[in-house]
Amino acid sequence: DVQDPPQDKLHHVLNLFNRGQMQQALDAASKLLSQFPKAFILHNVCGVTSAALGQYDAAIESYKKALEIKPDDPQVHFNMGVALADERDLEGAIQSYNKALAINPEYTDAYFNRGMTLTDIGDTEGAMESFKQAIRLQPDRADAHYNIGTIFREQGLQGDAIKAYNKALAIKPDYPEAHYNMGLVLQSKGDLEFAIESYKQALKSRPNYAEAYNNIGAILQNKGNLAAALESYEQAISIKSDYADAYYNMGVALYFKGDLEAALKSYEQALKISPDNSEFYTNLGLLLLEQGEISAAMRLYNQALKINPNDAQAYINIGNALQEKGDTSAARNSYIEALNLKPDAAEVHRNLSDLKKFSSNDEQIAIMEALLQKKGISQNCQCHLSFALAKAYSDLNQLEISFKFLKAANALRKTLLTYDISQDIKLFNTLKSTQSSLKHNALVNIEASDEIRPVFIVGMPRSGTTLVEQIISSHSLVTGAGELSYISDFGGAIADGSLDSNERNISEFRRRYIDALKKRAQNKYVVTDKMPQNFMYIALILSAFPQAKIIHTQREPAATCWSNYQHYFSSKRLGYCYDLNDLVEYYVLYQNLMQFWKQKYGQRIYNINYDNLTINQEEETRKLIHYTGLNWDDACLCPQDNKRAVRTASQQQVRQKVYQGSSQKWRKFEPLLNGAFDRLESQPQA
Repeated sequence: DVQDPPQDKLHHVLNLFNRGQMQQALDAASKLLSQFPKAFILHNVCGVTSAALGQYDAAIESYKKALEIKPDDPQVHFNMGVALADERDLEGAIQSYNKALAINPEYTDAYFNRGMTLTDIGDTEGAMESFKQAIRLQPDRADAHYNIGTIFREQGLQGDAIKAYNKALAIKPDYPEAHYNMGLVLQSKGDLEFAIESYKQALKSRPNYAEAYNNIGAILQNKGNLAAALESYEQAISIKSDYADAYYNMGVALYFKGDLEAALKSYEQALKISPDNSEFYTNLGLLLLEQGEISAAMRLYNQALKINPNDAQAYINIGNALQEKGDTSAARNSYIEALNLKPDAAEVHRNLSDLKKFSSNDEQIAIMEALLQKKGISQNCQCHLSFALAKAYSDLNQLEISFKFLKAANALRKTLLTYDISQDIKLFNTLKSTQSSLKHNALVNIEASDEIRPVFIVGMPRSGTTLVEQIISSHSLVTGAGELSYISDFGGAIADGSLDSNERNISEFRRRYIDALKKRAQNKYVVTDKMPQNFMYIALILSAFPQAKIIHTQREPAATCWSNYQHYFSSKRLGYCYDLNDLVEYYVLYQNLMQFWKQKYGQRIYNINYDNLTINQEEETRKLIHYTGLNWDDACLCPQDNKRAVRTASQQQVRQKVYQGSSQKWRKFEPLLNGAFDRLESQPQA
């Protein structure tokens, strides 16, 4: 027979339970059970209080005893399901919820919890049906609408997800998880402003929502607002000090900001918290590679592969590093390994295409063409594949097909960068207008004899800047630092008039540049900076470095423009390269600006012609080295023997002996260009 305790004693137990005094309630119920072992309600109370205390095994035993007394009680079956789910016996939990529903088909919580557990085991169809049943019985069940939205989001059904989250928020406007997940959907759609607003709404309801701050930071970073992004990451970390992803994202932002030391510390902190995250090792490797530490970067990439042998990105990065070292054979092998793991990695197909000469039976061509036809392929992937196929068909001398792919690739890249030449026309006019102020405020008498000396190599991309740097950096006293973004990063705002060109700002720009350059100097006092686009900042450079050595490389205009049009540049600052009309217009802007600098600064800019250099190598090289103020070094005549890493599109060419004739390669495509370069023939050389 069922034996219940006296009402006053039962009420005492239930009062303890209702006040949240779980241990006291459990003790009191257990004591009563010794007198009333068949009291169903006491077994249930013992189960609920044990579960609340995290004692799931004890809870399950109590529920079993309750069900022996009253096997058709839906609430105890439900409670059993909750305890089994907490114990991670998910199949058992589902069975218990099903039993509760068989007894009471109108049990809303049982439908909801079953939906949650079915989600955990990956049965999204069953979960969706359970949540819909919960909503049928209780239409204002915000959490059920929210979970339906999350299923849609994970299935990539963004529109359906947004509708479901909106329903949840209409019922419960201060639902932080719904706002946060709405932000995730909007972010994935590219609706970044609305995504930020959703994350901010989540933070209104939950000010300590670290993940929301982290995601706001990621959006701000994507938009180029690095300072605000860093503030957001710091907020996330202040809330959640062991937030590895936030430290990692902060490292990425600091890397793009140019603060490599701080980025390094941030990556290291992320790894300290999450030492088994292969992605963190891979990106720390990228940072070290940026600093020229190829061997250290390779060690980190290999560490990433130890953790995750299927990390395609690690193989990609190893390939990039090997390519910089000039080991093209090993780089090819690494890219092939990456493609074995990720056959649709479009960028890897493009990288690999640059390192090989295609034959007519090369299966990579068919693979790339099939990928290009794949439904839902992104514009970015289409762009990489089209550049690769243009290279392949050029190798096969099928020029019309090659040019078709090249036009498509460039059009996609221009679209992705949202480039408009009017922005550069405006910028070049501004650079001319700020010149007089920069010259007036130029620093004087600040060249210290023991201070590091930069040599700036400027010009259009693909005009020979890499070769010139390779020649100069072959000298025993010179370090070649490659393409550094420091001039525009630290001084662009002065050059374009956004920041006053007063002596204080110019001095601060100089200090930051020298400090950053010292980290690349490798204990040598002459360092080359061969960022081609620094031709825009000659007034700024000469105001901060009055004794600066500026080398302007020039090449046959059509050859320069064609070489740019053929290449995919990782930099987002070269949007003019992806349209033949833009290229010609930009080249004219560049030539006019260089003429302007020549009028203002005369012989302070040293001009060198790439084609003359390849024809009269020794004579031109000796004049070049004399201009830099260095004593002669025979190694400068053998730039192909220089083992430094090269990170530009010319990295393969500079591993070869200086050769002639490259400036005429574009002519085989000339019949397809419809006179695009005719205007260039009348352009004077600066």
